[in-house]
Amino acid sequence: MKRLIAMAAVAALAACSQPAPEADAEADAAAAEAAAPAETTTMAADGKPSTGKYEVTMADGTKHTVDVMPDGTYKVTGADGAAIDSGKWVQKSPEQYCETSDKEGSNEVCYTEKFENGVYTSLNPETGETATVVRIEG
Repeated sequence: MKRLIAMAAVAALAACSQPAPEADAEADAAAAEAAAPAETTTMAADGKPSTGKYEVTMADGTKHTVDVMPDGTYKVTGADGAAIDSGKWVQKSPEQYCETSDKEGSNEVCYTEKFENGVYTSLNPETGETATVVRIEG
């Protein structure tokens, strides 16, 4: 009889016990992370993320600041801070950066970019001009 009562008590405890909710929460978090799409970071010719601010020096010495933003847009300002251009960008490969200006009738222009011997350059296929690019850190 004592054995029967002891077994009934163990069975009752086992029936009432629940698995630790922490384990279920961890499993749910892991499943959600696996299902979420991975963020894609494109790389520029200098091996760093495409987004950021750049000082671009044109072949004639004119300088512009280009702000390449994570939302796929860019803004170009002159040395005086005046807006020059804006639009959408895509980095198709580290060697190919493309822009489509917001100006009416604009087509996508893809620049050939190189990073050799510590110098970052960008070739405009329409004009044949090569600009020097410097990433503005900070």
